[in-house]
Amino acid sequence: MVFKNELLLLLKARYPIIYISTIEEDRIEYTIRKAISIRPPRSLYIWDFVEGYRINPLKKGFGKRNPLEAIELIEKTSSRTPSIFILKDFSRFLKDLTISRKLRNIIRFLKIQPKTIIIIDSKIRIPNELKDHITVIKFNLPTPKEIRVELMRLNKKMQGKRRLSGQFTEKVIQACQGLSLEKIRRVLGKSLAVHKKIDKNCIALILEEKRQIISQTQLLEFWPSKERLKNVGGSYNLKKWLLTRTNSFSEKAINYGLATPKGILLIGVQGSGKSLIAKAVSYEWKLPLLRLDVGRLFGGVVGESEFRVREMIMIAESLAPCVLWIDEIDKAFADSEQNSDSGTTNRVLGTLITWLAEKTLPVFVIATANDIYSLPIEILRKGRFDEIFFIGIPDKEDRRIIFEVHLKKFRPDTWYKYDTRRLSKQSRRFSGAEIEQAIVDAMYAAFNEKREFTTNDILKALARTVPILEIDPVRTDIIQNWASSGKIRMA
Repeated sequence: MVFKNELLLLLKARYPIIYISTIEEDRIEYTIRKAISIRPPRSLYIWDFVEGYRINPLKKGFGKRNPLEAIELIEKTSSRTPSIFILKDFSRFLKDLTISRKLRNIIRFLKIQPKTIIIIDSKIRIPNELKDHITVIKFNLPTPKEIRVELMRLNKKMQGKRRLSGQFTEKVIQACQGLSLEKIRRVLGKSLAVHKKIDKNCIALILEEKRQIISQTQLLEFWPSKERLKNVGGSYNLKKWLLTRTNSFSEKAINYGLATPKGILLIGVQGSGKSLIAKAVSYEWKLPLLRLDVGRLFGGVVGESEFRVREMIMIAESLAPCVLWIDEIDKAFADSEQNSDSGTTNRVLGTLITWLAEKTLPVFVIATANDIYSLPIEILRKGRFDEIFFIGIPDKEDRRIIFEVHLKKFRPDTWYKYDTRRLSKQSRRFSGAEIEQAIVDAMYAAFNEKREFTTNDILKALARTVPILEIDPVRTDIIQNWASSGKIRMA
C-alpha cells in the first residue's frame, strides 16, 4: 500500500523517470497495473531488449534490440492519453551517450505531457548526468499480509476446505519472509508435490531455499542448527532474556506494537559457549542462521570493502527475519584507529555500527568477542545492541550440567553411570569447550586400549589439561568485575 501510494503520487506530480529496483518483474508489473487501474485511465507500454514492445500503436516487437528506438516511441505516442512506459533492464544502456542525451532531451516534453518512464532493473545503476532526473523508489519483498493471501490461495486451490491452524500459518509466514513471491509459490508448490499438502515439512523446504540463496554469495554462510538452549549450561539470565523474546518476530508481535529486538553482544573467554548460544537461538526461534566471518568484508581493491559490507547488509535484510551471527567481531576491528589502511577499517566499522543502530528490518544480530578491550568504544554504546552479556566460566553446578549434556551426546544410554559431581568438582575454572575436549581425550585413550571409557579416564584427561583461564586469569577477572558492577550484564 505504501509503494502504491508513493507511485501514484509521483505519477500525479508528473515525475518524468521513475526507477524501481527489483527482481520480481511479474509482481511489480501486476502492482503497477493495479495501481493505474483507477481513474484517470492510463495506457501501459512494456519493453524489453529481446522482444521489444509487447503492446504499442505501431507494430508488435517495435524497438526490438534497439533501446534508442524504444525511447523514440515515447515521443511518437499521443499526448492526449496519459501513458506509462515500462523499460526492463534499461539501466544497462544509460551509460551510452546517445541514450543518455536522448533521455535528457525528451524529459522537457515529459514535464508537460502526461507520460512517465518507469525503469525496472535488479540493481541501481544511474550515471551522474541522469541522477537529477531520475527518482528511485523502493519495492519491498512481500509483506506478511501478502504472504498470507498467497498461502491461503494455494491452500484453497490444492487442499479444498481443509484449514491451516493459526499457529502453523504464522510459522510458515515467518519462514517465507525474505523470499520473493515467485520463490514462495515455487517452494510451497514443491511441498504440495512431495507431501500432497502444506504441512510442517514445508518449513524445512523454505529454509533450504534460503540456504540456496546464501550459497550464491561469498560473504555469509548458512548454518543449520539443532542445538537447544537447554543444552547450554548456566547462563540463566541470558536464556531467560532470549526465551521471553521467542515470538518477537511474529505478526501478532508486530500488531501488538512490540519493538523488534536488535541483538546482543556476547563477551567471554574462548570455549565459554558463545557460538553454541547463537546456534541455539536460531533453533529455538525457528529462524535461519547466517554466519558472518568479518574478515571476508575486507578486500584488496579500493572501495571493495565498503561495497561488501553494504552487500552483506542487503543479503541479511532480504532474508529477514533471521539471526545474523558475527563471529569474533573483536578480531576485525581491533585497534581500528591505528590501522594503516587509508581508513578502510573505520569506514566499514562506521557503516556496520550505523546499520546496527538504525536497522528496521527483523535481523537479530548476535556478535561474539573474546576480548572486550579490543572492541572500539562505538560498538559498546547503548543502541547498537539491546544488551551486552558476559559469559563467565561455569560454576560447579553448571559444570555438572555441561558434563551431563556432553555425556548424553556421546553415551545416550549409559551417561548416568558417570560421576558428574566428582568430575564437576575436579574441573574448576574449565570452560564448556575444555570439558567436552576432556571427554573426547578420555574416549581416545580408552579406545586405544579397546575398552569403554570411565570417570577415571575423564579425570586423568582433566589433570593433563591447563584451562585457558589459568593462562590469562587477570583480564577475565577484570571483565567479571565489570559485570558485577553493572557495566555489562552477567549471562
